[in-house]
Amino acid sequence: MKYISTRGQAPVLSFEEAMLTGLARDGGLYVPEEIPTFSEDDIAALAGLSYEDAAFRVMKPFIGDAFDDREFRSIIGRAYEGFEHIARAPLKQLDSNHFLLELFHGPTLAFKDFAMQLIGQLFQASLARSGNRVTIVGATSGDTGSAAIEAFAGLDNVDVFVLYPHGRVSEVQRRQMTTPDAENVHAIALDGHFDDCQARLKDMFNDHAFRDEVGLAGVNSINWARVLAQVVYYFTSAVSLGAPHRNVSFTVPTGNFGDIFAGSIAKRMGLPIDRLVIATNQNDILHRCMTTGEYRTDKVIPSISPSMDIQVSSNFERALFDAYGRDGAAVAQLMEELKSGGFKVSQGALEALREDYDSGMATEDETLATISHIAEVTGEVLCPHSAVGVKVAEEMRNPEVPMITLATAHPAKFPDAVEEATGDRPGLPPFMASLYDRPERVTEAKNDLAALQSLIRERRTT
Repeated sequence: MKYISTRGQAPVLSFEEAMLTGLARDGGLYVPEEIPTFSEDDIAALAGLSYEDAAFRVMKPFIGDAFDDREFRSIIGRAYEGFEHIARAPLKQLDSNHFLLELFHGPTLAFKDFAMQLIGQLFQASLARSGNRVTIVGATSGDTGSAAIEAFAGLDNVDVFVLYPHGRVSEVQRRQMTTPDAENVHAIALDGHFDDCQARLKDMFNDHAFRDEVGLAGVNSINWARVLAQVVYYFTSAVSLGAPHRNVSFTVPTGNFGDIFAGSIAKRMGLPIDRLVIATNQNDILHRCMTTGEYRTDKVIPSISPSMDIQVSSNFERALFDAYGRDGAAVAQLMEELKSGGFKVSQGALEALREDYDSGMATEDETLATISHIAEVTGEVLCPHSAVGVKVAEEMRNPEVPMITLATAHPAKFPDAVEEATGDRPGLPPFMASLYDRPERVTEAKNDLAALQSLIRERRTT
């Protein structure tokens, strides 16, 4: 299995090389040269398997000979042993043919744990074998950072620096990043919004001298291994509702597009997905693009669903690569235009996107109303991101086709919004009950590339 860049000018890599590289040297994102396909029998055979066994079967075709079967099974087992639910990603029914996929039973209470716990174990195995050391720098709107710190804290051969927008994440998200005491992890509060964090991360990758000096690696969803891990729960949830003999649809609250792009990979592998619905909050650039064909950045507006407060959706580049017939030069041109504020998607590419994706958005008031309504009618308490998904799903679903809405975080990660909507403040699970009592360790930093690079040089282990 080989991996190519969405911009067409970077070396072709193996799975392990692409995983350790993160962002391609031409600024693009790595994607598989070909997508493996599953037969109906392959998909049906996933029924009744443990999550770990299903994960092995779904991901194995993508990793080539990077890890042998025994090692890969062991990596998967270690990745998910800390999840609080035996099913790892259980389904709950909200309404007739509408189901909630709970992705918040991992150690940091968010869907990012599915990918980050796996990639942490993959990095550990690879680096132990090679003896190399890497410096991981990540950008987060809240959940990626805490999941990365949890996954890599205390591991050998890795230093982790997480950039998050100062004052723009929930208190629980912040404390999950700032309270771990492992010496190899560092939380950096950047003066700016998430897109600033993401831009500085990409600047570091595109500074090849710095990249090589510190052994830079990335675990944001620019990293293909992150997307691959998320493909698994599309299969497990669809199979539990009757796939491959029954079509299903998914609604995904998303800002950076990685989680829903994983759904498109599952569909191309053969999973009978009817529709993939993009659900956005008031920072609705993806919905606007799908509606108008114009991808134009605007001011980021802080919301009660802060993990979706994004205007530059990195993984959308992967979808554009497919929509433009895998034309790297065309994608590179679009990304160049994005530097000046945006671009127009060609009619053919827009039609290709609309073949796979629908979209909708939820306002702040609609999000709060959805949390309140679902709690009253079903007893299920939603985080604001999941509520965005449920609201859009209810508007757009076909009653004849099962709809699965991804519940991306535990409500206790966003207690202020949930309390405003329901009158009740959700509590943290017992294993996290001491979070508010732990001392914080954080560095505030200006939105300045050179200053950030100096900070990383100073604090990484040499």
